[in-house]
Amino acid sequence: MKLLIAIVSNDDSSAVITALTKNKFQVTKLSTTGGFLRAGNTTLLVGVEDEKVEECISLIGSESCKRTEMVPATASFDIGRYTSYPVEVQVGGATIFVLNVEQFIKL
Repeated sequence: MKLLIAIVSNDDSSAVITALTKNKFQVTKLSTTGGFLRAGNTTLLVGVEDEKVEECISLIGSESCKRTEMVPATASFDIGRYTSYPVEVQVGGATIFVLNVEQFIKL
């Protein structure tokens, strides 16, 4: 058995959870924050049998697409003034960790 820890964008989390539960994967959702933009994201914990790991990863990948967004960035001038200008960054996608599970107990 494996434990998948998937970090996905809040924008994608509902679609990912729906796809996983529709395919009979049990999911625990944690609200988390971090990353480059310090934006909200969702961490999913999924217990998976060894032979279903690739299916689970594929479902997560199909529902958490990378996309480009414009976000404000600031620049300072030497006279103490700041200006904000948009910067294009890539958001979305998923970061997935696959861990071995020594023991699984469901009470």
